[in-house]
Amino acid sequence: MTFLPCRLLVALFFLFSAAAIGRAADRLVDHFPQASASGCMACHGDIELIREADSDMMKQIMQQGPAMGDPAGCVVCHRGDPNERVDKDVAHGEFSGEPFYADPGSPWVNEQTCGQCHPTQVRVQWQSLMMTEAGKIQGVCWAFGSLTGYNHRWANYAVENPDDPAARLGTDAYRQYMEHLTAIEPDVFVSKHEPLPDALGYDELDKLNDDPTLAAFTYIRQECQRCHHAVKGRQERGDFRGMGCSSCHIPYGNEGFYEGDDASIPHDDPGHMLVHSIQGTREAKVTVHDETYSGIPVETCTTCHDRGKRIGVSFQGLMESPYHAPYAADGGDQPKLHTKHYIAMEQDVHYQKGMTCQDCHTSMDVHGDGFLAAANLAAVQIECSDCHGTPEMYPWELPLGYMDEFEMSPAQGSPRGTATQSLPHTQQGSPVDVRDGLLLTARGNPYENVVRVGDEIIVHTAAGKDIVMKPLKKLVDEKKISQRGLVSMMGVSKHLDRMECYTCHSSWTPQCYGCHVKIDYSQKDKCPECNESKENFDWVAAGRKHMEPEHAADRGETGYDTVIPGKITEQRSYLRWEEPMLGVNGEGRVTPLAPGCQPSVTLIGQDGKPILLNHIFMTQPNVEGGGDEGQLAIDMSPTQPHTTTKEARTCESCHASDKALGLGIGSTRPWDQQHTVDLETVDGKILPQKTQPQMEPIENLANDWSQIVDEDGNQIGTVGHHFKLSRALNKEEMDHMRREGTCIACHKEIPEASLAVSLLHHVAEFTGQLPKTTDQHDALVNKIVLTSAWGQALLALGGMALGAIVVGGFGYRRMRAKR
Repeated sequence: MTFLPCRLLVALFFLFSAAAIGRAADRLVDHFPQASASGCMACHGDIELIREADSDMMKQIMQQGPAMGDPAGCVVCHRGDPNERVDKDVAHGEFSGEPFYADPGSPWVNEQTCGQCHPTQVRVQWQSLMMTEAGKIQGVCWAFGSLTGYNHRWANYAVENPDDPAARLGTDAYRQYMEHLTAIEPDVFVSKHEPLPDALGYDELDKLNDDPTLAAFTYIRQECQRCHHAVKGRQERGDFRGMGCSSCHIPYGNEGFYEGDDASIPHDDPGHMLVHSIQGTREAKVTVHDETYSGIPVETCTTCHDRGKRIGVSFQGLMESPYHAPYAADGGDQPKLHTKHYIAMEQDVHYQKGMTCQDCHTSMDVHGDGFLAAANLAAVQIECSDCHGTPEMYPWELPLGYMDEFEMSPAQGSPRGTATQSLPHTQQGSPVDVRDGLLLTARGNPYENVVRVGDEIIVHTAAGKDIVMKPLKKLVDEKKISQRGLVSMMGVSKHLDRMECYTCHSSWTPQCYGCHVKIDYSQKDKCPECNESKENFDWVAAGRKHMEPEHAADRGETGYDTVIPGKITEQRSYLRWEEPMLGVNGEGRVTPLAPGCQPSVTLIGQDGKPILLNHIFMTQPNVEGGGDEGQLAIDMSPTQPHTTTKEARTCESCHASDKALGLGIGSTRPWDQQHTVDLETVDGKILPQKTQPQMEPIENLANDWSQIVDEDGNQIGTVGHHFKLSRALNKEEMDHMRREGTCIACHKEIPEASLAVSLLHHVAEFTGQLPKTTDQHDALVNKIVLTSAWGQALLALGGMALGAIVVGGFGYRRMRAKR
């Protein structure tokens, strides 16, 4: 019997598989036959083109490759030895000393790879929020007793701003604008970040007894920082991705399997790219099993944006759920995605129209501008009105800074106009016909993909759609706005002067109230009843290990010895998604609020005994409405839910809602009391002696997690600890909004408390005119208001006319008398 070589069998298998299900994409050797001479093709002969054969990028690679000794161009990005055709380790530089980059997008090597053509994006990556994660760090530190106050002191790595202000990307107007914001919020727009301190080591755990706040660094490093670009991160379903540039620009399926045609890449080992292609602009085409797409899919973004404010999964219409149903096809639990289960919710209207994250968020929103901005609101330059305008002004008629004021009054100034060209560092992307000009962001930079065409705009999406959109002013002129919309936006001017558009137009918001965090430091040698020592992975230490030259090119963190003591588990008190409460964000505008970092901390010492039990830390004294003892460090965070719908929330959902005002959901019993459930008398005495409490108290939580202000306007929790203006609604604002007595104002007289009202009510009842529907009721109220107004106006006019007649008559009589 003759046996075929193993490699040939594998190649034949995938050849027939590709024919059966469709090739993932065109092969490199099909378009560039000379590539076959490269040693790389001995194993990777079936690999897909990294970009389309006729793209400028592919042409550049194939021109540069031969100069580096590789006719296939692989070494332009991956390096390695292109002359080796047999030994994989030699080809990958294992013994030759030649570097090999399994993930060329990694920030630890991309200056030599991606940076050859994209030096600006590589330069600014270290100051970007996706690398520093300074806001997330400050948020946890705030929850553990406001360790750094409002100052965003720490980041994953030490980093500083450039010395030259002109090194900031953007227009001159944008740079000037950012200098203004820096002066307003110096604790957020900092000049440098210090590296995050180490977590406690195995020989330092006794320090927790004196200073439990040190546990914050364990929490940050194990739970919060696994998504930053300098690590490959947690390899779980839905969380597979590359590093650095590859985090976004290389496609990964949720299951993490390679589904291309290269037989040398494992197809049954999770953790690999979906296909060997770059995704990004409209021109960058990616083919997977005969399906071709362009742009960066939303699911790529949700590999990271599924926690915290959860804007990625919310945009897709996914709400985290503690339940495992509906059951899977095999009868098992719903599969976990991002380690969670979900409910299918209404999707954002932009998502439904075929837009992805990158169609709104500019290159600078994502890559950064080269200077530090330590929180989301600081880094993002776009506003809803940039494209939609207002009912009275087109986007190009608005002043710069509109809806991005960081002040308590709307921006004023001359019209921002449009731009004639995009920023230089974005011009390698998708050039568009600028028509009547590129729209400008609130901070003065051109959108790369949104153009004005007369009184309309076109959004050129990365996925290939050209979406024509009418700004609000044109819709008003064409009478295509509902009466409710006109009243909300134009009849009540304060709405647009003081509110974010998404305050009304978000259909739901994920709200996870109460984060019960347990950090267990039990160590087997100190806790006799423990079977194992509690420990877990330190993602920041793993990132810093990549700093070492011998680990700079590692394709991930598998096998790193960056394990630290402590293991974290988290639970919630309850979840909601209905209309959120309202507050004020850092821009000075009314916005939805959602629970931010609301930890009740249980800390287990190395001996297995509690150091803290259901403990809420207090902030530093005299901040956030707190006195000398500080404020409860459970935060409600201003948020853009990314669940936008055309239909706005109802007037009543804000003006007749205690929750919207910040007074809380209510109906829960006190959290600061112990609750025991057993046989008891009617006056509450527990009968059995052998019983145990059902719920232990959270000692200083006298109100519900959802309440942030009391009836007198006193703030009783923290709100948006990043910015100066963020807060709960004050007493004056609450009184101005509140309309809880609207129904009673009329119905205290209806039907029989007044003779006149009783008469009209009985006539209406007899004639069948009593309102039975909302529209009929609204029409009746409108009729009553108009009748009352006209009655009072006519009475006033009649009084004035009568007065004039009386005065005239009196004057006439005096004139007659003189004669």
